[in-house]
Amino acid sequence: MYSIIVVPPPTPEDEHRPAQIRLAPGERLTFGRAPGNDLPIPHDGVSRGAGELTAQGAFWILSNLSAQATYVVENPEGAGEHIKVGPGRLDAPVPFEFSRIVLPAAGDLLTIEVWAPRHDYLREGAGPDGDTTAPAFSVDRTKRYFAVLAALCEPRLRGDPHAPLPTVDQVVDRLRPVWPAASRTSVQWNIDYLAVKLRLKPGPDTADPGPRLNGKKESLVSLALRFDLVCEDDLVVLAGPSARAAR
Repeated sequence: MYSIIVVPPPTPEDEHRPAQIRLAPGERLTFGRAPGNDLPIPHDGVSRGAGELTAQGAFWILSNLSAQATYVVENPEGAGEHIKVGPGRLDAPVPFEFSRIVLPAAGDLLTIEVWAPRHDYLREGAGPDGDTTAPAFSVDRTKRYFAVLAALCEPRLRGDPHAPLPTVDQVVDRLRPVWPAASRTSVQWNIDYLAVKLRLKPGPDTADPGPRLNGKKESLVSLALRFDLVCEDDLVVLAGPSARAAR
């Protein structure tokens, strides 16, 4: 079974180029300006032997064979998430399910898309017996604190990874359709509660107040997005009952 799917950059001149190239685990694909590559990219700004992709089951690795150019691998669904693969770097693992390799080419930015649709999971009952592991972060998506967290994360989940976070007053206004009684005091209380619940601050059962947490909202949003505590689908909690029923 194939492991990754490579979508070459569009080249109207080459009508015979396949729209997709599928690689099974262990298979490699070379790309570059030279015609002998598996994926020729006829651009003067691309090295003759620019790089190599290798399928590795549920993920893939990228080797940058250029002597000067840094390649960027973007996660189009990750709100700005990306990795950089420097010149000469071999076998850099890429963890994204959907990826876009960006090649700087003499003033142009060429892209190669790579999809990794294969997902491998541990079979139920295959793990060792014993007590279950406590979850790293336990959140209840039906609680008001989760709606507050979703409102804080919303601007960056909507596609702007560097969007300024909403003020407390803006969060109050955003929550009015689902929480008419929301106020500055109640929203701020939930933000403080989240800081303790997500272990950014010590709980009330300890005498240690911990260090002062500057940028509390920024820390909460960064943690929530990094570990997928809030995803774009979760923004439905910010919609009124009629909007949710229409989905």
